[in-house]
Amino acid sequence: MKESTITAQLRPGIALGPYPQREDQRDSWLDLAAASLVGKFRQRISGHNAGRDEFIALVNEEGAHLVGLTDKQIKALVPELRQTLYSEGLEERLVARAFAMVREVAGRRLGIRPFDVQLLGGRVMLEGKIAEMETGEGKTLTATLPACTAALAGIPVHIVTVNDFLVQRDSAWMDPVYRFFGLAVGTITEGMTPEDRRKAYACNITYGTNKQLVFDYLRDRLVLGRDARQMYMQIERMYAENARTRNLLLRGLCFVIVDEADSVLIDEARTPLIISGKGDSSLEEQNYAEAITMASRLTLGSDFIIHPREHDVELTEQGRRHAIELAEPYGGIWMGPRRREELMRRALSALYLYQRDKQYIVREGKVQIVDEYTGRVMADRSWERGLHQMIESKEGCSVTGQQETLARISYQRFFRRYLRVAGMTGTAREVAGELWSVYRLPVVTIPTNRPVRRCHLPDEVYLTAEEKWVAIVDAVRRVHADGRPILVGTRSVASSEHLSSLLSASGLGHRVLNARQDQEEAELIANAGERGRITVATNMAGRGTDIRLAPGIAELGGLHVLATERHDSRRIDRQLFGRCGRQGDPGSYQAIVSLEDEIFQEIFKGNVSWLRRFFPQVGAPLPNRLSALMTKLTQYATESHNSRIRRELLKVDEQLSDLLAYAGQGE
Repeated sequence: MKESTITAQLRPGIALGPYPQREDQRDSWLDLAAASLVGKFRQRISGHNAGRDEFIALVNEEGAHLVGLTDKQIKALVPELRQTLYSEGLEERLVARAFAMVREVAGRRLGIRPFDVQLLGGRVMLEGKIAEMETGEGKTLTATLPACTAALAGIPVHIVTVNDFLVQRDSAWMDPVYRFFGLAVGTITEGMTPEDRRKAYACNITYGTNKQLVFDYLRDRLVLGRDARQMYMQIERMYAENARTRNLLLRGLCFVIVDEADSVLIDEARTPLIISGKGDSSLEEQNYAEAITMASRLTLGSDFIIHPREHDVELTEQGRRHAIELAEPYGGIWMGPRRREELMRRALSALYLYQRDKQYIVREGKVQIVDEYTGRVMADRSWERGLHQMIESKEGCSVTGQQETLARISYQRFFRRYLRVAGMTGTAREVAGELWSVYRLPVVTIPTNRPVRRCHLPDEVYLTAEEKWVAIVDAVRRVHADGRPILVGTRSVASSEHLSSLLSASGLGHRVLNARQDQEEAELIANAGERGRITVATNMAGRGTDIRLAPGIAELGGLHVLATERHDSRRIDRQLFGRCGRQGDPGSYQAIVSLEDEIFQEIFKGNVSWLRRFFPQVGAPLPNRLSALMTKLTQYATESHNSRIRRELLKVDEQLSDLLAYAGQGE
């Protein structure tokens, strides 16, 4: 197929209608499993960028014609390039010409000229692939290359980042380049009116978070209702006075570039996105309080069992009988066995599976969810099916009304509807199989601009959490004594505050970045490379902001990153460790953990005292080989489990979509 035809199929028009998107694809479990193996094989065989030298030579050849030209002369070339890209498509020579012009303009307007590896990353993304680029390799600038080129070809471009701060920062930072080419840039952030959102999506390039984008799409689906056929929409647009298309926010799902692609497409894909309206309020505050009261009188082990990996609670036969006795004085809704047991399980989940300062925080009398993978607060999100109200009752907060689902979609189904998906991240090779099986996205590893000088210190695994925290404080003190900055990563707000109290007791000044300080994250992370600076951060808070070393720090050994727990995924560990050693800087990283950490609890059930007979020395870490093997096996098992959860969510999402469609209810 000609490039001109392919490009025409990526933009709104006569062929695809005013709201182009890809139809849902349905894969059986066998198809997904086979595709996952294919994805892993592709990554091993062709996961490095082929034809790199030829493309770079082509860009340099085109760029040689621009060196002696003035800004005005270069700008005069833009209309011709735009017309040619629109008519002939994303042909290799034209892409090289566009990249050369973007490189030249970025050097003049921003003072930063894309390196060859960034040109390669841009080319990979324009082809609809994931560019795996190390931390600090300049992904924000890299995204301008495919974004400009696609926009000049008439393709609406969405650039997805992980929070509103990065949406505003990245769009404003890169705006001089876009403006030079006559491209309009819009931003989508929290609190915007529908009209402002419509204007932002009408721009050539639109920056927004994945959450905002999906919710706006669901709002469009509610406007369109069940019948969203392109032909019908075009006819309605031509002849109907109040055509629904005039109330739509987006212009379709054409081309998206996802920053931190593994976080958005993999980690956050365990939770569906739901638009709710005020629903049945018959279950009032008193009923939630009664559920919490009764559940707190049930006994773990005899009345109920916790399944931590499934994040679920199961009532035993004895527990069901005990629940009948507890509910008898209350009467009413508690007399129905199915309703009673469901509410009791929800209350038990609120009490035992959802912990304050871990899964959520309480701020200004409201329960606010904390994102498991980023450590950021999701203030406008709530758990469904009454769980959120149970937690509010447990914490003594005002209980909000239960919501009724109006529309829902998983990240998997949403992003698969784009005509072309691309992304960039520092960590994708571990999930190359899943990215291919779910999204048909190949992963290409881009070489670093300078050799990596990051040094790995052996993990230290202790039997108990108490021994671990002592070792962590000692490690921080040693690094701090050398004047080096240190970034300490924790998995929860509670852990960050516990470590903060230990550091304060040891006289070690530090800054804490967790869900309570999320407004300051960029500033705190940006300053984490200063001499003697100690920064404690939950998970990947501050991701997307470079840690630049202050003068003289490189000579001391650079930034040291210390992980206080291993994460469910090796990728998230790599994301944390990748904060040091950017752009050829020196740096080091280490994990100091314990067998009482969450990731090991499924194996040891929190009781590791029996292991003391084999390792009697208190305060000494386990042998390196043993600890490395245990960590590897545990993370592999957890990653496989989480992958199964995501597959199940996609399956359930498709089934719900079929049921809603059968009932005549939109999405």
